[in-house]
Amino acid sequence: MLQAFIIAFYAEMYGFALTIYFLAGVFGLDLALAGSGNLWAQLFGTPSAHIVAMVIGYAIVFSGATLVADGWRRVHRARREEKLMTDGVYARIRHPQYTGLFLVVFGEGVVHWPTIISVAAFPIIVLSYTLLARREERQMLAKFGDEYRKYQRLVPMFIPRSIRGQHAQVA
Repeated sequence: MLQAFIIAFYAEMYGFALTIYFLAGVFGLDLALAGSGNLWAQLFGTPSAHIVAMVIGYAIVFSGATLVADGWRRVHRARREEKLMTDGVYARIRHPQYTGLFLVVFGEGVVHWPTIISVAAFPIIVLSYTLLARREERQMLAKFGDEYRKYQRLVPMFIPRSIRGQHAQVA
C-alpha cells in the first residue's frame, strides 16, 4: 500500500512548479525558461538541455522496462513449473524486476523529468522495494531452503557483479 502511494505521489507532474519555485529562490534562477516545463532547461539556461536529458532518461527507462518484462516472464514460468528461477537474467541478479523498476524511476524522475518530489522519492522507493525483496527472500528460503541459500551466495540482489559477461553458474 505504501509503495503504491509513493509511486503515485512520485508520478504526479505538479512537482515541477514546486521545484522551480524552490530552486529559483535558493539559486537565484531566472524563470524565463520555466515555461519549457523542464528543470534541466531552467538550470542550464538552454531550452535544448531537456532533449539530451530526455534521450538519456528514456534509454535508462527502456533498459529498466526490458529487465522488468524479462524478469516477469521468467518468474511466472518458474511459478507454473514450481521451480527456482536461476537462469537468464536471474543468473546475474536475484531481483531483476525491482532493478528494472529502479532504472525506470531513475530514468524518468531523476534524469528526464526531475522534480524535488521525484528526486526525494527515489531513495524512498529503493528502500521500500529493498525491504520487500528481503521479505520475499525469506519466503523463498522457506520454500527452497539450501538451494536458495546457494543462489543468494552466488548471485547479487540488484546489481550484477560484472558487466563483462561473467555470471554465476547456479545449477
